[in-house]
Amino acid sequence: MDPYDIVLFPLMTEVASRLLETENKLVLMVDMRATKTDIRKAVQELYDVKVEKVNVLITPRGEKKAFVKLHPDNKAVDVAIKLGIL
Repeated sequence: MDPYDIVLFPLMTEVASRLLETENKLVLMVDMRATKTDIRKAVQELYDVKVEKVNVLITPRGEKKAFVKLHPDNKAVDVAIKLGIL
């Protein structure tokens, strides 16, 4: 799968912005068929960062949401600024 097909868009809510600042996590909506490994590779390739951990959940609306914890060397805030969501 192409990285652009896996990561659909970043999510910016109050909770997501708190995770961004306190836990160095990005919240992304991803393709339903994407595995944690797919998401890790896609985020590393697209945003040029090291990913430490990926957690996913299926929303009640049937969408897949990924919580991507970045390596301490990379700041999630910097990625968010680059994406224009902060």
